Amino acid sequence: MNQNSAAFEIISVKSGARSLRCCATGETFHPVVGPMIEARILHVRQQRLLERAAAANPAAPFVIWDVGLGAAANAIAVLEAFAAAAPALPRRIELHSFDSTLQPLEFALQHAQDLEYLVPYVGAARALIATGRAELSESLEWRLHFGDFRELIEEAALPTPEAILYDPYSAKSNPGMWTLEHFKQVRIRLGSDAPCMLTNYTRSTAVRVTLLLAGFFVGHGAGVGEKDQTTAAVNRLELLESPLDVAWLERVRASTCGAPLRARGEPGRIAKADWDALLAHPQFQEP
Repeated sequence: MNQNSAAFEIISVKSGARSLRCCATGETFHPVVGPMIEARILHVRQQRLLERAAAANPAAPFVIWDVGLGAAANAIAVLEAFAAAAPALPRRIELHSFDSTLQPLEFALQHAQDLEYLVPYVGAARALIATGRAELSESLEWRLHFGDFRELIEEAALPTPEAILYDPYSAKSNPGMWTLEHFKQVRIRLGSDAPCMLTNYTRSTAVRVTLLLAGFFVGHGAGVGEKDQTTAAVNRLELLESPLDVAWLERVRASTCGAPLRARGEPGRIAKADWDALLAHPQFQEP
């Protein structure tokens, strides 16, 4: 640790990569393997962003929501992947980043040389902060939505995504972004016309139950660092490579923290009404 600030500091994670630590929450951004390795594995590769963008309707842009801009590692992993592939892609790519604070990105820009991944994108990041958008090419655009994500997704002009990189602070530090009420709102906003995948770093049973009861199909996500699995949630079951199965339900039944996360309510065992709703979910029905 060799850089300090009132809100953030630069630290070295186990892999040797440099990342940010939030002093208020004690949470490290992209711990263990570092920002770019985690972003590429968890979001870019797992979501198959390049393949899906190439295969879909070329008349419409391929829209990605980056929820929790932070220090922009997830966003830059997406930008670098599409910047290399853009000449061969038939679609325009729109990356929409959401955050209620720009402090992590502003701090990261002050220490871009330490973080390294930011160096080629300093100009784009500064344009994003100054104007709310950055054009990286004719077919690749980065936009900023500043404010509470739970309110921003109600805006009619916001395009519906086909990929969501979901990376807010944890449920302990930022509970409002993990509730059943919130995820129901997200699921309604997505609809089912276009396929969409949400990827996230958690493997929490409670979060998975919450996503399922919100109307998502949920599966085991890619392992990253010391986590053997993360979580993927979709609006179409066929997008999942490894859906949670009936055997997983026994973990929920046995868990002391299997209840869905609600705005009002305490963690604990799942209630009968929620258990019955979980059993009735289409994901667990015989084909």
